[in-house]
Amino acid sequence: MTEVDGRRWWALSALVLAALTLGFDITIMNVALPTIAGELSVGTDGLQWMVNAYVLVLAGLMLTCGALGDRYGRKRLLLIGLLLFGVASAAATWADTAGLVIAARAVMGVGGAIIMPVAFAVLPALFPPAERPKAVAVVVVGTGVGIPLGPLIGGYLLEHFWWGSIFLINVPMVVIALAAIGLLLPESRDPKPPRPDLPGSALSIGGLGMLVYGLIEAPGRGWSDPVVLGVLGGAAVLLAGFVWWELRAAQPMIDLRLFARPQFLWGSVAGVLVTFGLLGMLFVVPQYLQLVVGYDAFGTGLRLLPLIGGLVVGAPVGERFAARTGYRGPVALGLLILAAGLAAGATTNAGSGYGFVAGWLAAVGLGIGMALSPAMDAVLGALPPERSGSGTAITMTLRQVGGALGVALLGSLLAQGYTDRLDTTGLPAPAADTAQDSIAGALAVAGQLANPALADAAKTAYLHGMTLVLVATAGLALASAVLTALLLPGRPAQATTNNDEVSRPEQLAPDGSR
Repeated sequence: MTEVDGRRWWALSALVLAALTLGFDITIMNVALPTIAGELSVGTDGLQWMVNAYVLVLAGLMLTCGALGDRYGRKRLLLIGLLLFGVASAAATWADTAGLVIAARAVMGVGGAIIMPVAFAVLPALFPPAERPKAVAVVVVGTGVGIPLGPLIGGYLLEHFWWGSIFLINVPMVVIALAAIGLLLPESRDPKPPRPDLPGSALSIGGLGMLVYGLIEAPGRGWSDPVVLGVLGGAAVLLAGFVWWELRAAQPMIDLRLFARPQFLWGSVAGVLVTFGLLGMLFVVPQYLQLVVGYDAFGTGLRLLPLIGGLVVGAPVGERFAARTGYRGPVALGLLILAAGLAAGATTNAGSGYGFVAGWLAAVGLGIGMALSPAMDAVLGALPPERSGSGTAITMTLRQVGGALGVALLGSLLAQGYTDRLDTTGLPAPAADTAQDSIAGALAVAGQLANPALADAAKTAYLHGMTLVLVATAGLALASAVLTALLLPGRPAQATTNNDEVSRPEQLAPDGSR
């Protein structure tokens, strides 16, 4: 065993720390928005951009950053991404205007766009095929656990410290990850990288940025709004141009022919649909726990722990299952368990106790863990190791877009279900508009007017909307399970490579040299 071989599991722990930080940063902002609104006197538009600036930049740059990691070195890009993320987090901590927070969040998105695909892309260079599934499962757990941890960590910090602490917590985690990756992770890159693909980068950044912006704006403006239609139409044109260019370029940034490999295609599809279901569920359940049942932010986070427990159990189970039977079984079974958990959640009503909710949350987490870990390993297993960055970036970008699409579509479904069931007869017009806008608005109006019947009606209407969302996601997960069982290859396919030199850990010295 070489020195690098003996240290690679320690290097993996640094990658997990980076993935965990990114995971909870996706959701930690949501619980802090009311506090930030009061402290910085920020309106709704400013608060939305604090969330959306990160998502827009993350989705828009991920393809380009994955390809840069292959070309210039994945360790180098990880260090740059972590440094950007840490510096921007520190700037957001002490920001005194909404503009500074938004700018810092955008820079954090740049860091996240580097870290997310490159962290997975390092694994084929760091671990041989026999150990890679276990490493993938560990990183999947780190990323997945971080997402539901966001409300828990954010709620605790807001109860005990000031709002800037939700950003400050990133700084020591980034410092530890920087030191560990700098010392333990060997460098790896494509030994024969293609020339920089500037037209491909420009088309992908513009197209993906416009697509995600359109999806973010659609629920509020309406899907038929001219701005939404124009942005989505522009995104379609740019992304079509990107596909056209990449299929004809002599040295494309992204090899889109990877989608001709069923293992890559259906592993990516499974990852996207799992993310769609996870973020859709996390869009409605925290509001149910907080606004319908009445828990505070920290209490809501605590009650999401069964989801984390299920995920922690499911990922290694899926990895071991895949080692014995291939990818198809655990991915399809995980999606089936996810569908069952979401379907059970759709029966939640005003009289449901937390024990019932905890049970179906745990089932959802178990299904996600079982499906996502082998699905990501299927993607990595279909890639030539020297192009793992650009290949992984495709899947991670699709997952981000799938998550944005899930929140947009399911958010619209939730809003429609809520407004259809809420009766505001007899309320003054401004109060009725506020109540129709959201359950939070309805509860505020009910408090001002001392109208408990309105509060009860709003909670019932919200439960109806949540039921529609969970039924839709359960149906999608079930369809995904069937498609995966039919189309995802059962056994790993041998990834081919156009280069004879492949960056394996045994070929790298501790400093990354050959």
